[in-house]
Amino acid sequence: MHHDRPPKIQTIMPAKIYTQKDASLAPLKGKTCAVIGFGSQGHAHALNLRESGVNVIIGLYPGSKSRKVAEEKGLKVLDTGDAVKAADVIFVAVPDTKIPACYEKDIKPNLAKGKTLLFSHGFAIHFKTIVPPKDVNVIMVAPKGPGHIVRRQYLEGKGVPALIAIYQDPSKKSKQIALAWAHGIGGTRGGVIQTTFKEETETDLFGEQTVLCGGASALVQAGFEVLVEAGYSPEMAYFECLHELKLIVDLMNESGIAGMRFSISETAKWGDVTVGPKIIDKSVKKRMQSALKDIQTGKFARDWVNEYKTGYKRYNKLLKDGEKHPIEKTGARLRALMPWIKKRDIKGSQASYE
Repeated sequence: MHHDRPPKIQTIMPAKIYTQKDASLAPLKGKTCAVIGFGSQGHAHALNLRESGVNVIIGLYPGSKSRKVAEEKGLKVLDTGDAVKAADVIFVAVPDTKIPACYEKDIKPNLAKGKTLLFSHGFAIHFKTIVPPKDVNVIMVAPKGPGHIVRRQYLEGKGVPALIAIYQDPSKKSKQIALAWAHGIGGTRGGVIQTTFKEETETDLFGEQTVLCGGASALVQAGFEVLVEAGYSPEMAYFECLHELKLIVDLMNESGIAGMRFSISETAKWGDVTVGPKIIDKSVKKRMQSALKDIQTGKFARDWVNEYKTGYKRYNKLLKDGEKHPIEKTGARLRALMPWIKKRDIKGSQASYE
């Protein structure tokens, strides 16, 4: 049952936001910064830091396709172990699933007291798929946006807001290093907030699973199915349940939920406030809470680690099933009629950053 009064949410003191005036590149001066991996985040951090005047090298395994890409950008590329050996600050920019093997083989043997390990997501550290020695700093700088946006915003003189966190700090300089790195990639232009590895990891996973990716995908697919099963055309269902979602989310992004409501019709507003809470009701919140429990207890992490250790069978099957959903065929046909929509061949463009 939905009540007509807003939920009680305890108020917590607003976080301090660090901006340009709170940070400098000084802690990275005279230091060598290694970016291990040249994927979405890796390439953005490396190029932004270099253009900010930081000494950046790239660490990749010998057969990596990214070597050529990084060298073409004028970056010095070394084998991973050599890059770790040469660097003071090491950004581990390889996927969560690949971190443990890369760490054991190439990073751990080349760490020395006083070096700093940096991550842009806390999964490996928080869920202990790796355990760094106590004499190295372990920090996080996590831009709240994909790598290509971090890069593009930087080039435009803007910046994607970022989070920083300190996991261990034997040097007592970790926070300055994290702020300097955030500053170098453009984060302080957008604002930097301090969090913890635990908070970043658990909230990030929760958001992905229940709202941003899982929740949104499932909601869109369900809405599409209900309309098509009721005899409406798939084209209409696609426009109403998927295409227009971007317009609404853009309005929310620009001015919050209340601001979005200001921009839609009275009829849409009435439907929003009376029907929305019947769809996303207390039972949905209960299941969200149980998803959060699975994250907090480490169950999700254990299941995911087990999934990649056993060859991604269920993961690949579920993705394949998703690609066969009727909404994909309808969408491809309609997007082809809209040349102004940015069409990314995401799969094709990924290759250059592997």
